[in-house]
Order: sequence, then C-alpha cells, then structure tokens
Amino acid sequence: MTDPAGAYADIRDEISTVLVGNEDVIERFTISLLTGGHVLVEGVPGVAKTTAANVFARAIGLDFTRIQMTPDILPADITGTHVYRESTGAFELERGPIFSNLVVADEVNRATPKTQSALLEAMEEGTVTIEGETLALPQPFMVIATQNPIEMEGTFELPEAQRDRFQFKLTVEIPERDDEREILDRFNDDATLGPDAISPVLSPSDVLDLREDVRAIHVADPVKEYILDIVAAVRESTYVDVGASPRASLAFLHAGKARAAIHGREYVIPDDVNAMLEPILSHRLVLSTDAGLSELTVEDVLEDALVDVETPSELDAKAPNP
Repeated sequence: MTDPAGAYADIRDEISTVLVGNEDVIERFTISLLTGGHVLVEGVPGVAKTTAANVFARAIGLDFTRIQMTPDILPADITGTHVYRESTGAFELERGPIFSNLVVADEVNRATPKTQSALLEAMEEGTVTIEGETLALPQPFMVIATQNPIEMEGTFELPEAQRDRFQFKLTVEIPERDDEREILDRFNDDATLGPDAISPVLSPSDVLDLREDVRAIHVADPVKEYILDIVAAVRESTYVDVGASPRASLAFLHAGKARAAIHGREYVIPDDVNAMLEPILSHRLVLSTDAGLSELTVEDVLEDALVDVETPSELDAKAPNP
C-alpha cells in the first residue's frame, strides 16, 4: 500500500499518458477524492472537462458512471425507481447510475433545477431515498460535475444550495499553444487515444486507507486561525453580499490536510490553504452590486479582502498544539 504522495504521483503519471496539461485539475480531483469532497468543473466546450473526469475515474480504479445531463432527464433517471416485473408479479428496485463510486455528471447545468437537486442528498449524506426507502451509496463516493458557462444558451444556473455542496469549483481554460501542439502530435500518432488507454493504479480499499492517512495530518492552531481569518475577511468585504458558510472553513481544513499529504508533508502550511482560495470560495460568494458596478471579479474581491490578513510562518505551522 502506497502513501498519499506516492498514490498522487502514480495517478498523475498514468493520466499524463492521455491528458496534456491540467495538472492543477488532477491535483484537486485527488484532494477531493481523499477528503470525501465533490468537484464542479466549468469551461467552454472542447477543453477536455469530461476527458479529465473520465481518465481520473479510470486511473483511481473505482466503479464509475457517466450521466449525460439534458433538459428532459428526470430525478428518477439518476436515483432509480421501483419497476414492476411481470415474471415475478412484484415491484423490484432498479438502481440508477448514482449507485457508483464516482459519478461524472456531464453538463450538469443542462438539467433542470429539480433534477440537479436529485444530487443533493447523495453528495451531502452519501445516501439516496427512493419512494421512502433510504439506501446507502457505495464508498468511497464522489461526484465530478462539468458545466458550460451560464451565459451560454440552453443552461440552468445551479442553485446556491447545490453549489455549496461542491468542495471545489475548477475552471478549465483554453490550453497554451505548446500544450495544444502536443495534443495535435499525440492524436496525429494515435487517433484513438482516450480514457480506455488508462490503467487503474488504486482500488476502493486503497482510497479508504489513504483517507485515514490524510485525517492524521497535523494542523497547528495558527493555521486554523488563519483559515478563520480568511473566511471572516471575505464575509466582511463590502463587495460580498453573501459570504462563505462554515462548510467552506471545513473545506479549507480538509483540503489543506490532503494537499500536505500528497506533497509528502505531515503538517499543513499556509501555502496549502492559499492554494485552495479560489477553488473553495469562488462558487460560494454572492457579490454585491458595488462589485458589479466596479466590474470586479471574484479574484479581485478575494485579493482586496485578504490584503490585511496576516499569514503565519511555516515554523508556526509545524508547532504542536497545546
């Protein structure tokens, strides 16, 4: 059994045989996997959002399903329903695609809000209720949802309650020219290159063991205070109408521990927290009218809010708690 740093290296190396670039995306997928989180991935069509999710699913060796979200898909199409079997004269439970270790919800914002909400219980509780019966989902369980930007036609913005359930929101950009050239070269050499070329490097039991390793990572009191200072400063910003909930504070804690673990450290440093700022906060904030009139982005608001937040030293991060 490998440690978190070794597992991450194996995942990254295997995925790099197919995926070009997007190292930050794979790092954050891994962090969410090791902390029981879920990820929302946004980007215009054609930037490998779904490919990244599919190759990650194959590399970690878990059962996975891909759900293509459309405006006519129903909640029961995701969770399942009871179906009458003429051969037995009884109703039997037909489980939906949500019953998998990793669910890729492709173009989640093309589904209606009612269908989107079918993911809420699964993401938060790890269970699904079908006609009054509550069923446990396989463990580990993770959702990676992709979406196109909300200004594109035919999409529905995710409800705030559902956005908050995602540990991270990641944005996949158009690749740099050098990366795009490498994509051309790879597909010129092998036009069939894709997720099928990926071999699993982990198993479900490996993931559960790695999660225990992550839980053991040390978080010093000054780092905990730093997390609280960040969340409080953003809540109090004049450019923010609705700030982050305590769920965001917990996301910083857990994600910081996982990032430390996959980079071979036994304690969380401020850089682990700082690396998670935008992925954790960008989808949770509701900006004020002043921010809109000033044409400020979420990144601008975070930079302004955190200018006076004092960063603890790495020496403080190593210190044992009393």
